[in-house]
Amino acid sequence: GLEFESKIMVKKRAPELLLKEFSSHKWKPQLLAFGGVTDPYQPVERKLEIMRQCLQVCLEVRNPIGLVTKNRLVTRDIDVLSPMAERRLAQVFLSINSLDTELARKMEPRTSSPRDRLRAIEKLANAGVPVGVLVAPIVPGLNDHEIPAVLKAVYQAGASFASPILLRLPYGVKDLFVDWLKREYPTKADRVASRIRETRKGKLDSAVFGERMRGTGIFADQIHQMFKVNAKRYGLDKSMVPLDVSIFRKPGGTQMEMAF
Repeated sequence: GLEFESKIMVKKRAPELLLKEFSSHKWKPQLLAFGGVTDPYQPVERKLEIMRQCLQVCLEVRNPIGLVTKNRLVTRDIDVLSPMAERRLAQVFLSINSLDTELARKMEPRTSSPRDRLRAIEKLANAGVPVGVLVAPIVPGLNDHEIPAVLKAVYQAGASFASPILLRLPYGVKDLFVDWLKREYPTKADRVASRIRETRKGKLDSAVFGERMRGTGIFADQIHQMFKVNAKRYGLDKSMVPLDVSIFRKPGGTQMEMAF
């Protein structure tokens, strides 16, 4: 289960290829998402600056972006994100699912601590960058009770909106997670696995559209109700900031002719 972090594919030409894509007559201005699968601010990014260069390309052509990360390294690029935000071209999501330093270290090793993620939210918000929070993954029986405290903390740090995502365990991840659970929390393992199954119709995961992120059943409903009540209390139940696709310009500074 360690290959994911020990064998890293580095796309060194990503900024160059991104610029080439933007130059194509086929490109239509649209939200470009970073971090939906792999965190764009992994430790190696500090040295390679691939994500930073991609952001600079997006700023040059004025194409809107949204990014998700668990790492405070995103604050390094505030000098790029801030002018993008001024033009309604950027929004950032920090993923925070616990304020428990020990749990966070065990569940997400080598990522920024909860305290550092809260500081990142504060720095981004103070720089005018819209910041949302993904409370993810929510693990029934392990960290779901922290939802009220997490939402209060991110609100105080300056987050503008928040969304929940229930734990997903597709494919081989199921076995890896159960092994991790038994190793790190042996007295809770059976109870947590049982709760997860109760939110997934007796299974550890569901690929059904509309259920993948939310789950089903009484425990899933309770989790989402708890989230809804506390998000509303702190004003985090807002929609994401609408970004602007109308000011896109082709590389070189030529305003794109809009066909709509």
